[in-house]
Amino acid sequence: MEEENAVELLQRFRRDRRILLDFVLAGSLIKKVIMPPGAVTLDDVDLDQVSVDYVLNCAKKGGMLELSEAIRDYHDHTGLPQMNNSGSAGEFFLVTNPESYGSPPKRAPPPLPDYTPPAILAPPPVITPSIPDLDTSPVASSISQSESFNSTQVRELTVDDIEDFEDDDLDEADSLRISRRTRNDATDLALGLPSLKTGITEDDLRETAYEILLACAGAAGGLIVPSKEKKKDKRSKLMRKLGRSRSENVVSQSQRAPGMVGLLEAMRVQMEISEAMDIRTRQGLLNALAGKVGKRMDALLVPLELLCCISRSEFSDKKAYIRWQKRQLNILEEGLLNHTAVGFGESGRKASELRILLAKIEESESLPPSTGELQRTECLRSLREITAPLAERPARGDLTGEVCHWADGYHLNVRLYEKLLVSVFDMLDDGKLTEEVEEILELLKSTWRVIGITETIHYTCYAWVLFRQHVITSEQGILQHAIEQLKKIPLKEQRGPQERLHLKSLHSRVEGKQGFQDLSFLQSFLSPIQKWADKQLGDYHLHFAEVSVMMENIVTVAMITRRLLLEEPEAAAMQSTCAADRDQIESYISSSIKNAFTRILQSLENSDTKHEHHLALLAEETKKLLKKDTTLFMPILSQRHPQATAVSSSLLHRLYGNKLKPFLGGAEHLTEDVVSVFPAADSLEQYMMELILSSCGEETAEIYSKKIIPYQIESISGTLVMRWVNSQLARILGWVERAIQQEKWDPISPQQRHGSSIVEVFRIVEETVDQFFELKVPMRSSELSSLFRGVDNAYQVYANHVIDKLATKEDLIPPVPILTRYRKEVGIKAFVKKELFDPRLPDERRSTEINIRTTPALCVQLNTLYYAINELNKLEDSICERWTRKKPRRSFTNKSIDVKSKSFTQKDTFDGSRQDINAAIDRICEFTGTKIIFWDLREPFINNLYKPSVSLSRFEAVIEPLDTELGQLCDIIVEPLRDRIVTSLLQATLDGLLRVLLDGGPSRVFSLGDAKLLEEDLEILKEFFISGGDGLPRGVVENQVSRVRLVVKLHSYETRELIEDLRSSSGLEMQGGRSKLGADSKTITNIMSQG
Repeated sequence: MEEENAVELLQRFRRDRRILLDFVLAGSLIKKVIMPPGAVTLDDVDLDQVSVDYVLNCAKKGGMLELSEAIRDYHDHTGLPQMNNSGSAGEFFLVTNPESYGSPPKRAPPPLPDYTPPAILAPPPVITPSIPDLDTSPVASSISQSESFNSTQVRELTVDDIEDFEDDDLDEADSLRISRRTRNDATDLALGLPSLKTGITEDDLRETAYEILLACAGAAGGLIVPSKEKKKDKRSKLMRKLGRSRSENVVSQSQRAPGMVGLLEAMRVQMEISEAMDIRTRQGLLNALAGKVGKRMDALLVPLELLCCISRSEFSDKKAYIRWQKRQLNILEEGLLNHTAVGFGESGRKASELRILLAKIEESESLPPSTGELQRTECLRSLREITAPLAERPARGDLTGEVCHWADGYHLNVRLYEKLLVSVFDMLDDGKLTEEVEEILELLKSTWRVIGITETIHYTCYAWVLFRQHVITSEQGILQHAIEQLKKIPLKEQRGPQERLHLKSLHSRVEGKQGFQDLSFLQSFLSPIQKWADKQLGDYHLHFAEVSVMMENIVTVAMITRRLLLEEPEAAAMQSTCAADRDQIESYISSSIKNAFTRILQSLENSDTKHEHHLALLAEETKKLLKKDTTLFMPILSQRHPQATAVSSSLLHRLYGNKLKPFLGGAEHLTEDVVSVFPAADSLEQYMMELILSSCGEETAEIYSKKIIPYQIESISGTLVMRWVNSQLARILGWVERAIQQEKWDPISPQQRHGSSIVEVFRIVEETVDQFFELKVPMRSSELSSLFRGVDNAYQVYANHVIDKLATKEDLIPPVPILTRYRKEVGIKAFVKKELFDPRLPDERRSTEINIRTTPALCVQLNTLYYAINELNKLEDSICERWTRKKPRRSFTNKSIDVKSKSFTQKDTFDGSRQDINAAIDRICEFTGTKIIFWDLREPFINNLYKPSVSLSRFEAVIEPLDTELGQLCDIIVEPLRDRIVTSLLQATLDGLLRVLLDGGPSRVFSLGDAKLLEEDLEILKEFFISGGDGLPRGVVENQVSRVRLVVKLHSYETRELIEDLRSSSGLEMQGGRSKLGADSKTITNIMSQG
């Protein structure tokens, strides 16, 4: 805070000091003030370098004041302490704190050395008022006068460079220079023009361009020399601009003078020309026109006239004058010799003489003053005699003397015009045009006839200047103006014949990477723009990652310049591709996609990819790149190439495919890397195909699909998945075998009345199915079909194993006894066929197996199979639902849905196992009923029922053991299978009853009176199974009992009736019919045999 206060206090002291000096010098206290060399008024003098003591002493004495001596006195005493001479003794103001340094030294101080003032301030022996020096204007600031802010040339500072400065001006100028150094690099954007032979700098061209502008303004009567008292403020207008806010205009309309005067002042500031140079040039041009009646100022040979009208005495610094003179001589050489608008013809000798004269004028500065001035005067006279005819030669139809051709030769004229066009930019904000841009452009038209500018050349140069400024500042507004100017450049057929011939004559030979090339005018200016735009668009992912709007404008620039350059014969010959815009767009896409993909590869190589395979990460990054490309860039490129998205997608498909191919070739099993890479690569490919289809339509998409080589991930992955499925199915079959072998057919619990083996089988199957769907690799419906077939086969094997050792029905039923109580040979042979006696009985091994299969075990088997069917249905629903979510991908060229995958939505995938399980259930039910009647109840039912007669052994004796067996069944069997197993028991009971009635053997005798008893027993049997509505449905029982009821009814007929019916039916049976009583012959025969 103390330092800031000290600085403010110092600045206030300096300001008060200047006000005091200005008051003393402007008043009557000083008799006469003699200006230093190069200064006209006090405004040209830096009062900070004037000694106040010297001025006050002159005022006290009332004599003349030589400001040069006052400046010398100031510098002489700069290194000494300040004194106060008002007292009796001299008082010194120490610049140090004596307390911090202790007591003064005891020894004597050293003698004061002689101080030599800087040579740059030494005044010449003769002081005469003159026009202000070219390089002594405050516009120069901390930068050398003849250098622009953009110049990189290093020069030695002179008096002209340090004159008229203030400390705050230095700070502001330095800050401006620093801010300008942060601009973008535009070295890649250089004109296709050869360098000028004389080594003219950019600053030389700028100053010459301003001189031409003044000459053209003078031709319109707008050139006046400003008043010497016009500057009231010490700080120049440039410094005021540098010190104010950037939000303000460079030269506001309210601040500058109206008309041509104000516009030229604005141009001077824009072109960074000092006021001293401006005044000197204006005065020189006016002096040159004096005495030339009828001569236009823009028809003057400006460099020669300025050389003649401006003397050395007008420069305080000899170096500044030499530089100025050298510039004028170089311009003459470039304009009249090196780059002429008109060929020399017979003037070749004059050209060599001109070079000699230019060299002598430059040489005169190194000669003694008298000799050098004489030589310079003579050479200027001779130079006028030679240059006038050369410059006034007619060209392009103009009359002699109408135009002075000294600056309109290619390439000098376009360089000069470029410097004039640069003045349209705001000094404080390079990315904006100045407020007077339209007036400036209109003023510049006045220079066209001097430097040979046509409308095409103007639009081309202006577009170049604007575009280069955009490259430097990245301002979109400047780029839009550049595009407008490019669009204004007329095409070849739109130009007039004279302009076409003129442009055709403008050529330059430039050395490039491929040697020397001959470039036309448009190629020199537009080729750099096109190359720069092509370079940017060749990697648009990098350069336009954040600003897609800029990319759209750059594409427009590239297309316009390309169209204009294709009209040039040389450019058309150099083009190796078709002239269609879409070909160029494809090249941009190809180049940028490859560059972006390469950067992704490099990024992945430098990153840690241990947790995931680099190809999977590459697929993800490639997909992100494609999404960004589609979202940001393709809408722009698609305007000129409708299939741009397809081009981008197909190219990325190929690039990623090249990296993926070796991995696919080495994939043999479902490893972690395969499971990581395959889904990512497949997802990427599907996304690419969707983009192609959505952007091109079906027909065009099919064309691109034929060009694309698919990754075949689905096929390769399907093969690997099939291997995995087969190994898992073999594992499942092994589990089925072990589970069956270990099964004891005991219920797991009262609630879970099935066996444990089916639970183990389902567990391993569900684990396999879960693992199948956890595989994120692409797969086809065939892999799912294989899994279904394998699981279906496993359950079929299980069902077959359950009934594999089950005895047959024939093993349970005992052999049929003999037909009658008599020997067969004495039987009625006419009516009875010979019966073969089957004495077989179950062997011991079979009997053991039958006994092992107890009724509870059979019920557990039935429950287990029923549990299997239920779980199969659930498993099937789960698989179909999960497959629907996983959904096999649609083919790129085929819209139809895969028929196989569609079939999986139906409930028919486990039909094979369902059929086998249901068949096993039916067989076990039948076996269980037959086993209970013919094996477990053989003694009370088959052997003893109705023995020896019906009345002595009724059916009630069988009801109790039958009820016991039925109760045991219903206690274990699950509810859904109850009716099914009871029905099988009913059928077996009826089969046993028929066996007793028809094949009861010789120990049973039935009479006519037994029919009623048998009917009663049949009703008892029926009601037993109906059980008052708690058993089987009455209709089911009635249907089953009906076949036995017919046999019971036959017992009510007499033997005679039976014999007659048997005779009558013998012929009908041959025709497949039955007797009147509804029974076949065998049944009737058996009943008669039992009577």
